[in-house]
Amino acid sequence: MIGCYVRVSGPDQNERGQRAEIQKWLKGNGLEARFYLDKQGGDDLDRPAFQRLQRDIFNGKVKTVVVWKLDRLSRSLIDGLNVLADWCNRGVRVVSVTQQLDFNGTVGKMLAAIFFALAEMEQQTRRERQAAGIAVAKEEGKYRGRKPGTLKADAIRAAKLRQRGLKDDEIAQALGVTRRTVQRYLHAD
Repeated sequence: MIGCYVRVSGPDQNERGQRAEIQKWLKGNGLEARFYLDKQGGDDLDRPAFQRLQRDIFNGKVKTVVVWKLDRLSRSLIDGLNVLADWCNRGVRVVSVTQQLDFNGTVGKMLAAIFFALAEMEQQTRRERQAAGIAVAKEEGKYRGRKPGTLKADAIRAAKLRQRGLKDDEIAQALGVTRRTVQRYLHAD
């Protein structure tokens, strides 16, 4: 089976562009696939759909992973390389449709290292620009930030979903927040 991994950075972002490019590639190659979608940042690998994809690879269900761009897997050099190495060692083919690359083999791994390093650098640069902008806005008295005591989602709803037996990952997906945010809500003193 082919697994197509799609990730956008937040619940308000749209994944249709990534899906369309991947589906175009699949159609051009006469293939069908299952999609795995996460709507959260790529700073770590603790994402529900990514974890399902990992399980399906481990269980031998997925033999090819298709992504829109390699940085959809991770924006961390170490995490990205570890995932890619693990998948390649399991015989999984990894394809990036927009970069038109197949990352199996020695050259593919070398190119992946470069792409993951660039993704991490881009992430760090964006954070630096954001911090610089916030610093200037604070100096000018224009920075508001999040109001004290406000939350990204409804903590009471998180508790209700937990009472219904949902796991942290499932609650995070339902609320459109990260697993860590859910854990903060549920374990606040």
